[in-house]
Amino acid sequence: MQIRPTTAADREQVIAFTVDEPVSWIPADRYLAELGDDMYRPEWTWIVSDGDRIVGRALWWGQRDSSAPLALDCLHLEASVPDREEVAAALLDAGHRAFGGAKPPLYNLTLPNGWRDDPAVSSAVAWRKAASVAAGLVEEVERLRLEWTPDLGVPASSGRLRFSEATDEEFLEVFRRIAVGSLDAETRRNVAALGADRAAREEMDFYLDRPGKREWWRVAHTPDGTVAGLAIPSATPYNVNVGYLGVVPELRGRGYVDDILAEITRIHAENGAELITATTDTTNAPMAAAFARAGYRNTEIRLIFSPPSD
Repeated sequence: MQIRPTTAADREQVIAFTVDEPVSWIPADRYLAELGDDMYRPEWTWIVSDGDRIVGRALWWGQRDSSAPLALDCLHLEASVPDREEVAAALLDAGHRAFGGAKPPLYNLTLPNGWRDDPAVSSAVAWRKAASVAAGLVEEVERLRLEWTPDLGVPASSGRLRFSEATDEEFLEVFRRIAVGSLDAETRRNVAALGADRAAREEMDFYLDRPGKREWWRVAHTPDGTVAGLAIPSATPYNVNVGYLGVVPELRGRGYVDDILAEITRIHAENGAELITATTDTTNAPMAAAFARAGYRNTEIRLIFSPPSD
């Protein structure tokens, strides 16, 4: 068997390749559309071939201006491939080496709610997880994927907080304060590995690089002017989302998270959003409860494998 990136001659087989397991995968129409937008690319599309036939496929994704892929969207090998986990790990390793960079892209696997109770889904996850870990994606986070639509109603302001625009320096300071004691797994790892200051800078830079508009960002204050937190409405290449929100440690436990989430929802709704998406770790119970109170629906699970943060 041969592992390699694709060429133009492989395109028809690549788009005809299907996944016969109950996990997320990329269909031909989406692949072709985003190939045209440089979000999928031949050099980011790797295959396992047995003679002239493709028996495995890994699709890495990036933004239009990305110099390297940001995430693995689809990994599949036919069940007939011997040593499936080992071949999949070799496929990931080959891609990671070719992409270079300090760390390999994360692997984002979308699953139905209650996936552990379905033997077919849990089996499909098991070999992918083993391959991911063998290829260095050893950190695992499970997240709820949530949605708001206009039929849920636009939340009214409680009046407990006021929201204003602010400078990058002011936002950076609030990012730093919120990072301390966060229940978000990625934030906790970054703070442990980088320290609060550098973790805050990387978090802010990440959102500055997203498709969302900087002018949407807001700092939250109490009526007496005390900084309470921040609201970062953002976007992906596909739709607007709840990018980042948080409450400073000394004001947590007062329900301000509901006010901040409501502000993000209002900003997007006032801009005409028909769909707002969000994610939160399954272990972040307070944030999950806030989304539920705001009416956001849990539609699926995201299982994310990533390299160690240190």
